[in-house]
Amino acid sequence: MRILLLNPNTSVSVTTLVADRVAAVAGDAATFVPVTARFGAAYIASRAALAIAGHAALDAFAEHAAGCDAVFIACFGDPGLLALREISPVPVVGMLEASCLEARHGAGRYGIVTGGALWKPMLEEIVAGFGLGDGLAGIRTVERTGGEIARDPDGALAALAAACRDCAEKDGAEAVILGGAALAGLASRLQPQVPVPVLCSVEAGVRACLAVARAPYARPAPVTMETVHLAPALSTLLG
Repeated sequence: MRILLLNPNTSVSVTTLVADRVAAVAGDAATFVPVTARFGAAYIASRAALAIAGHAALDAFAEHAAGCDAVFIACFGDPGLLALREISPVPVVGMLEASCLEARHGAGRYGIVTGGALWKPMLEEIVAGFGLGDGLAGIRTVERTGGEIARDPDGALAALAAACRDCAEKDGAEAVILGGAALAGLASRLQPQVPVPVLCSVEAGVRACLAVARAPYARPAPVTMETVHLAPALSTLLG
């Protein structure tokens, strides 16, 4: 089983970080094929970057999805998720949606902790759009962006642990999602300092990918449109 691991930002180091964590979780169950966006933000931390990442995700899918049994969007904002589901012949999993579904199923009320203050309103809107806002107890952010956390994870642990505790003790969350590709692998390090389960968004996404890749899938009707100035692979896919 082959799964396209699609990083819609341009940081190869983040792709490598996520790919290593994914391989550790998936083991022999699947081969994840890592791909980094060829244009866009180094790390997504604004609405503009998120919008560009949606295009980059479509572009990378068109170039690399052949022969894959599922697609995993390795970004906590799930850029391009619904658009990819419209055109993809295989299931597409978003890290944010997958982790919210897992947290709500296991705990009921859940919180989210991530890096970068601009993510809070963005995530509130995206989660509500997925119809998962009813279980969301609160979202806490730390000052450092995901990119900064990836460069110095040890320096961010104290702030992340405090935010997770606030989700549990002040917001009433029964589980906390540690969200972000750059935060892969940190949930287990934070767990001893937090009184409720801490879920890694990357690991939740892997579990969802393995489940949907094995399940029957109804391929959507083909989507065609006239386009100009797109990359050849994406233009061919849409045309």
